[in-house]
Amino acid sequence: MFKKFSPTTDIAGQTPPKSSIQRSIRSSILSQWKIDQETLEEIWPKKESIIHVKCREHVSIYTLHGEPLFFQHFDGPFYPTLRLFHKYPFILPHVQIDRGAIRFLLAGAHMMCPGMTSAGGGLPSAEDALPPDTPVAFNAEGKEHAVGIGITKMGTEEMKKVNKGVGVESVTYLGDDLWALQKL
Repeated sequence: MFKKFSPTTDIAGQTPPKSSIQRSIRSSILSQWKIDQETLEEIWPKKESIIHVKCREHVSIYTLHGEPLFFQHFDGPFYPTLRLFHKYPFILPHVQIDRGAIRFLLAGAHMMCPGMTSAGGGLPSAEDALPPDTPVAFNAEGKEHAVGIGITKMGTEEMKKVNKGVGVESVTYLGDDLWALQKL
């Protein structure tokens, strides 16, 4: 999504959303991410207004004081930026990829099931199984911080059974153009 993103050519406009829209965004984030009201208040204080940055291909980036906090594609789920996720690593569920998959992820590839079901990979247990279309963070074998964020294309139990095809579609990753943006 952000493999080739340039603020000069890909941004159509920036506007502050109405307060009612901001309230609905706050409630959507609270329901989609594993955070409480206090954590959201740390990330985005209630008294502060965010800016809606409209981009190409129906991507919306939401910024606070110029710093990108989260983004959305069409009316899909809200994803935190990787920089925000590194500050609050508990807001999304995690999957782990093995060492062999790291170079492909950093090139923008989607994560295949074998990279998560192999010895170095890791998926949640059956009790914590994730359904399809769930935003997740990629942890890499042997690395401390997440290297990417994506959305599951099939449930985690199905990934273990099938062990073929795309398991998680990559949305943003370490080194893409969104990662390079510090301010908008």
